[in-house]
Amino acid sequence: MSNTDLTTPGMALTDVILDLFRVNSLLQMRGDRLVANLGLTSARWQVLGAIVYAKRPQPVAWLARDLGSNRQNVQRIVNDLQREEFVEFQPNPHHRRAQLVVLTDKGNKAYLDALKLWTPWANELADGHSLQDIATTGALVKALRRRLEEGDVAVE
Repeated sequence: MSNTDLTTPGMALTDVILDLFRVNSLLQMRGDRLVANLGLTSARWQVLGAIVYAKRPQPVAWLARDLGSNRQNVQRIVNDLQREEFVEFQPNPHHRRAQLVVLTDKGNKAYLDALKLWTPWANELADGHSLQDIATTGALVKALRRRLEEGDVAVE
């Protein structure tokens, strides 16, 4: 299928997705700068967030699933976080080899400090955009994510 075969909605969505790629890169770059003084990167911050938002301690594979990432990448980040004492591993009563990842006091403090830096930045970034526009964009992104996660769209 060539670009000329795209429907009008397909072309519009392609433009949105290309912008999302660029926004993702910019968010990672700016996020890295935002939390650098805390010993974090955007990727480390994301993993800490996944740990915080989990209802209970989880193994790396589950964190990766929650992040929509692959286990190997998350394992590498978790190992780095563990070496720097942001997280620790605890025994998993359900699986001997898949240890649970838990925040340490240092990790919890770094995460909370990152949120303190994030709050004014997020508020400034949202400034000038209506709540309705933000909600509509969020709904579209979540719908696309759901379809991709469910394998609802065939990849040839």
